[in-house]
Amino acid sequence: MYRKGVCYDVGRVMMGGNWRPKFDPKTFHGELTIIKDDLHCNSVRICGFDEDRLASAAEDALAQGLEVWLSPEMWDRRPDETLQYIVRAATRAEELRQRWPGKLVLSLGSELTLFMKGIVEGDNFFERLNNPAFWEIVRTGRHNASLNDFLGKSAKSVREVFHGQITYFSVPLEQVDWGPLDFVGVDFYRDSRIRDAYGELVKSYKQHGRPVVIGEFGCCTYTGAERLGGNGFMVMFGMMEQLLNPKIALPPTVAEMIKVIPQADGHYIRDEGLQARELADQLEVLDNAGVEGAFVFTFVSPNSPVNADPRFDSDLGSFSLVKSYPEGETADEFARQASRQGKLMLGVDLDTKLLERLYTDVGRHGKAFPEMPWDPKESFYAVSSYYLNH
Repeated sequence: MYRKGVCYDVGRVMMGGNWRPKFDPKTFHGELTIIKDDLHCNSVRICGFDEDRLASAAEDALAQGLEVWLSPEMWDRRPDETLQYIVRAATRAEELRQRWPGKLVLSLGSELTLFMKGIVEGDNFFERLNNPAFWEIVRTGRHNASLNDFLGKSAKSVREVFHGQITYFSVPLEQVDWGPLDFVGVDFYRDSRIRDAYGELVKSYKQHGRPVVIGEFGCCTYTGAERLGGNGFMVMFGMMEQLLNPKIALPPTVAEMIKVIPQADGHYIRDEGLQARELADQLEVLDNAGVEGAFVFTFVSPNSPVNADPRFDSDLGSFSLVKSYPEGETADEFARQASRQGKLMLGVDLDTKLLERLYTDVGRHGKAFPEMPWDPKESFYAVSSYYLNH
């Protein structure tokens, strides 16, 4: 495995909520330095929406000697809008590539069947996933033609302005035509259904004759999370349910989604050791499968702060390698975002006073890196050790 990486979010935006409202040069320079020097990465996948943030973080990472896999992501827009956005980002990326040739790979998107309008009906990720026809569309493969049409057009347009290597980060339910691309990219989480077959499933992507790169994989931070894999974040829906008025019922589609959570025994028990063991084991499996590179999801999740009360510990449902403490200027914004999204996703009003209980230890900084509003989890050191010794 030549590319040893981690995902670094500069601010993904979902349904009006910015996963990282505060983002400043001092912070991202320090975090990228830690990713290189302490996590022992040689690559970083920089994800997010804002083009200036993407370019600034990529420039900083390149100047520090990291290879950058730039992943501009504009979710829930039409294909034409998405393509225009990707071409703009590609134009910015070419300026960086010329200064650091051979050190920047550009992604045309990620999991577009889920995150772009137009392939499956629905205005946002949750509407598409809960569309009654979604799994029938996936089973029959009807989504693949629209996806590959978009990727073909995108590759052609992007190559007119960007002269480096390009990829796309798929999800296993997509059958991608990799012909126009330089790498096979897949966001691939291990869960209980495919635990024993995970390595062989990863190997199957090598049949396309391109180097295989895992764009996302990881595990959340509670007992049982390894059974849910990429769906581990759904524990947050179970946690949000307790914030509701007992007389209010969840919408049927959401209630169905969170039924999976009780399958994770002890899902309110924090378990950093589990996350650490899972990541080290998955890295070894991916290494043995012969992938070109892998990016752990994710380095930091400021919108999921740790809390001593397990009922309000948002970090349980986070894949991050560090546990965040809320910052004063962002805690209120996250509470407002959670309230808005609770209305959109759950169809109910969440009590903002109760939401405030999610954000304790406001302004606290870490011990290992005192300049940062977070502390490493056990998984940070597990990934660091693996990358250092392999």
